[in-house]
Amino acid sequence: MIDKSLEQFDRYNNLVEMFLARVAEQGDAPFLWAKHDGAWQPTSWNEAAAQMALMAQGLKKLGLKKGDRVMLVAENRPEWCIADLAIMAAGCVTVPTYTTNTERDHLHILNNSRASAVIVSGAKLAQTLLPAVLQSTDCQHVIGMEDLNISQASSYDYSLWEKLTEGDDAAISRALDTVRAEMESVKRDDLACLIYTSGTGGAPRGVMQHHGAILHNVKGPAEVIKHDFSWDDEVFLSFLPLSHAYEHSAGQFFPIGLGAQIYYSEGLEKLASNIEEVRPTLMVVVPRLFEVLRTRMLKTLKQQGKAANYLLDKALKLGEKEAAGKKRLIDKPMHFVLNRTLRPKVSERFGGRIKAMVSGGAPLNPEIGIFFQALGLTMLQGYGQTEAAPIIACNRPKTGLKMDTVGPPLMDTEVTIADDGEILVRGELVMHGYWRNEEETARVLKDGWLHTGDIGHIDEAGRIVITDRKKDLIVNDKGDNVSPQKVEGMLTLQPEILQAMVSGDKRPYVVGLVVPDPEWALEWARNEGKKYDFTELQDCPAFKTAVRAAVDRVNKDLSVIEKVRRFVFADEPFAIENEEMTPSMKIRRHVIRQRYQERIDGMYKS
Repeated sequence: MIDKSLEQFDRYNNLVEMFLARVAEQGDAPFLWAKHDGAWQPTSWNEAAAQMALMAQGLKKLGLKKGDRVMLVAENRPEWCIADLAIMAAGCVTVPTYTTNTERDHLHILNNSRASAVIVSGAKLAQTLLPAVLQSTDCQHVIGMEDLNISQASSYDYSLWEKLTEGDDAAISRALDTVRAEMESVKRDDLACLIYTSGTGGAPRGVMQHHGAILHNVKGPAEVIKHDFSWDDEVFLSFLPLSHAYEHSAGQFFPIGLGAQIYYSEGLEKLASNIEEVRPTLMVVVPRLFEVLRTRMLKTLKQQGKAANYLLDKALKLGEKEAAGKKRLIDKPMHFVLNRTLRPKVSERFGGRIKAMVSGGAPLNPEIGIFFQALGLTMLQGYGQTEAAPIIACNRPKTGLKMDTVGPPLMDTEVTIADDGEILVRGELVMHGYWRNEEETARVLKDGWLHTGDIGHIDEAGRIVITDRKKDLIVNDKGDNVSPQKVEGMLTLQPEILQAMVSGDKRPYVVGLVVPDPEWALEWARNEGKKYDFTELQDCPAFKTAVRAAVDRVNKDLSVIEKVRRFVFADEPFAIENEEMTPSMKIRRHVIRQRYQERIDGMYKS
């Protein structure tokens, strides 16, 4: 029987202790799922604990000591979770890194963290990692979850996962006893992991997250589930990178705290089918995924004839009214119809038992939230940052779902608004600082308060409303403030526009850099009888006029100072590969500006 008390999360001294408490309750029940040879295969709680304990013992046999950093480079899979727990069980500190990192990224993190060892999933990811290991100053051990096909190791020792996790029942029992005994000395204030920021404004910084910060991020969401929904046999589908603080806390340790099962998605291409197979009860996602799903659902529904489109139109109109606080008895009959026609079909596309989808990692456009709510899916927008482990607040039904807010702070979390509008946060969730960066630490941590860099206010119901990033605000030449994220969010809701970045700091008006949607562009070319060439189309005046129409539609709903007066096309989509997006799908403004500065400046010339 799972302990569902919230007080338990205050009693745990560390994350491994919480995991072992769940193992004692769950035993041979399935815990981690991955697809092999076309079928989902489970790892039980007991099996995961055994591998964790043996791996912790293996790390110590390699010579790793308390406090040593161990880098973790792998796709989402059961071994990721087990390795993370094993590193902590060995008294070491996990340093998760993105699978999309370049050799330079890996080298920066290896040297900055002074990692002594690295665990990598396979030969593919090792291609960019191993050259960085060879150049690093401290890394002495490489562990492969799979065979890395290394014929000769030079400056490091090479070990295989399966060798380090070998052991009979007696060996497993001894290893688990050792872990339990050693975890008694690991306290909530002790460092659990170094999670590097995704580098939207420069070089990634290592955020020092302690055990208590992540436990705080388990207790808060557990309180939301317990009081606003129901805490049952939960099932999660892990999709976002586990190297991101959001998935690390909300997609791994939160499910562990709930005693939930975790399925690891096969990737974006198979996400829709994975959702239908797994039938998750809770999903942790980013706004960009919702935007993609919304576009696909609209296309599918439009192809289903007049009846489906009539119902969709009615659902969206009702959703907009209710979001504006205009709930009416006269609408009940239409809700009755929608609850028996359109909404069950949409629910089935998401597995049929989803309680809530929680969006985080970036601002969610209210229109997207209203869209899914109107179709009968509960959408919660969360708010946070890596420096707060990372969840600070979350929308919840009992407080009233309002899509232009991120809800009230989690329990035991203090939030206040500074005189300049900056959101400040205090509580156990706040990091201990940036690793080896006292200057930046002093800048954001003052008198126990985390200065988030976000601008906002708290509404009459205690919900946080975020207006923009303090450092991203556009201040035009007249001193007016413009929120770039608001304008960009509205632009990317248009079918013609895939991505956008707006500029206008110290300038007379706002301009935009636009990436047209390839699917829409292909359809436009066919209808116009033109050859489809994405690059050539951008030089076509008629094509630019068509995109201009989308920009003009957005401008109608913007104030004079927000309107996008001119725009140019980017050469290619913003992507992780060209370093113009972070792995959490945020645009890297400084990188994009550097590449297109001449083009942006040209829009201010006659």
